[in-house]
Amino acid sequence: MNKELLINRAIAILSKAGFLISDRCDTRPRSFDLAARRDNVLLLIKVISNIDGLNEETTGEMQFLSKHLHGYPVVIGEKTRDHSLETGVVYFRYGVPAFDISTMQDYFIEDKPPLIYAEHGGLYVNLDGNILKQERTGKNISLGALASLLGVSRRTISKYEEGEMAASVDVALRLEEILDRGFTVAVDLFEKLHMKEQQKQENVTKENSNVFSCLKNMGFDVMPISQAPFDAVSQSSNRRDETTILTGVGEYTKTMVKKAHLMSSISEVTLTQSVLIVNGASRTRNIEKTVLVEEKELKKLDDKDDFIDLLQERGRRIEVS
Repeated sequence: MNKELLINRAIAILSKAGFLISDRCDTRPRSFDLAARRDNVLLLIKVISNIDGLNEETTGEMQFLSKHLHGYPVVIGEKTRDHSLETGVVYFRYGVPAFDISTMQDYFIEDKPPLIYAEHGGLYVNLDGNILKQERTGKNISLGALASLLGVSRRTISKYEEGEMAASVDVALRLEEILDRGFTVAVDLFEKLHMKEQQKQENVTKENSNVFSCLKNMGFDVMPISQAPFDAVSQSSNRRDETTILTGVGEYTKTMVKKAHLMSSISEVTLTQSVLIVNGASRTRNIEKTVLVEEKELKKLDDKDDFIDLLQERGRRIEVS
């Protein structure tokens, strides 16, 4: 299946599962292809045929964006190395969960989360250690006896019961046979996302640097982005309600108009505002939900509250250019 078909299948599954889906990101490079939201769950989704093609920079930006947009990065793929991804198995790339399209359908439509994850060349499952201990003691089986039956050490059984160690799939199946019940816990796709701060690039253009400095002086936290259809995420940290703004910079061109449409779609899904700071003259005040502000206007504003008020006022007027 080529990437186009894979993305279309992913969109169909998300739509059937009740997600609000952004327009596809067609910028290059791009850290994600789609933003999708269902209730309080926001996903930033990357679709790639071979998940080994992911690099640390791309996954790092996915994590960085997910952290600041209060979402989760997800990768949909087909294969790793020279074999297909197994359905029901989660593969992690630099901490980001990756799985095949069938696993996606099972999880989001059938409500059947995956039970197995791949790590260090093997397939593993997490066990419910408390229930395992209850069943073992209830059947009067000692640690040593169970360890002998499984061909592992007593310490390994203790770690299973204390939740300190995952079991191989073979061991989990053998446990189920011995104790006549299952102990496997579903993989939490978002459990491992203790997202680290990404080192952001320093090669910010002079135009962006001037705009970002202006926003910082107003009191915004400005975090440059390199692989998205916007140039930064700007956040207000002092208001009761956190304000997050997808921020773009550039001259008013056909490319900028296209960028504004895409930013508008993404901001709707991510529940953020979007703004393009225009170098020079702008032909309109907003394109869909993306507000356009000329750089000279920006420099006249005193603080971030004035800027936010301007965005909210112009955002109520929906224009298309």
